[in-house]
Amino acid sequence: MGNSPGLQEIENKMPSLLKWSSLPLAGMVSELKFPVPWGHIAAKAWGSPQGRPVLCLHGWLDNANTFNRLIPLLPKDYYYMAMDFGGHGLSSHRPAGFPYHFLDYVSEIRRVTAGEQAGRTRRAGSFFSCIFPEMVDKLILVESYGFFPAPQESDAWLNSKRKVIESLLSLEENKHQPPKVRSPQEALQRLLQANSHLTEESGRILLQRGATEVPGGLVYNRDMRALTHNQDSLALEQCVSFLNKIQASVLMIIAQDGIFNPEAENMSRYFVKPLREAFQSNLKHFEFAEVTGNHFVHLNEPEVVVGLINIFLKRDQSSKAKL
Repeated sequence: MGNSPGLQEIENKMPSLLKWSSLPLAGMVSELKFPVPWGHIAAKAWGSPQGRPVLCLHGWLDNANTFNRLIPLLPKDYYYMAMDFGGHGLSSHRPAGFPYHFLDYVSEIRRVTAGEQAGRTRRAGSFFSCIFPEMVDKLILVESYGFFPAPQESDAWLNSKRKVIESLLSLEENKHQPPKVRSPQEALQRLLQANSHLTEESGRILLQRGATEVPGGLVYNRDMRALTHNQDSLALEQCVSFLNKIQASVLMIIAQDGIFNPEAENMSRYFVKPLREAFQSNLKHFEFAEVTGNHFVHLNEPEVVVGLINIFLKRDQSSKAKL
């Protein structure tokens, strides 16, 4: 994977306006870049490459720093690599003229992986586990049911696609406008307002990788096209049938006050129950755990989930996984 800078070099390259919010990390940390036709996929890794590999995938509009507080608490004999999806964190933006499709993220996982691996992932990792089942030894889903099925009503589906197209065209019309520069505090407050589940400390951690220092303040790194959230058009029945392809042992951790809270007003209600039942009935090795906390429990309160993850990772280590 090439030469990787040490922790001190990484900290030296951080925007100086954000260094005050950095956290100490245990063990060796390195920065990686994987070349792709449109630029590169950025990643950061903890531990020795000789350790058992765990690929860590962030959620929508987050970045690899979402694992900063969790990974130092995990077993030290693993090699943890967290990638920034295209258009997020320090990864290159996709070519002009195209929205971000969910399968784009799945293809990026394949570009940076080789051989079998153990994985701690979110939704893209579940889809990857169905398409490349032989490459995944273990799958850990935190605040994810693996899939986000298309709306059941045809009008809702059509409206969602219309919004994606119109948003893309609107962004292209304004592409020559310079990115908005915000003070560090303004950038943080805007992030917290858009993500009510983030604590202030967690917001600062994400901004370390999600913003770049420029004269006058910070600009967000993410590609605005990623905001269109272009879902793939999979029916609930298709998602359920895909689960039969997963060969990995699966651990699903859901937060009591997360985005799948029964009282939350969102579209997830119609698929939560059938997907959980499908995981339970179709997989040989499936574990479900409900914990206190919200959608960012792994970042806000990693101690809540670390015990579950440690036990799951340590169980049956006979796999010869490698990255």
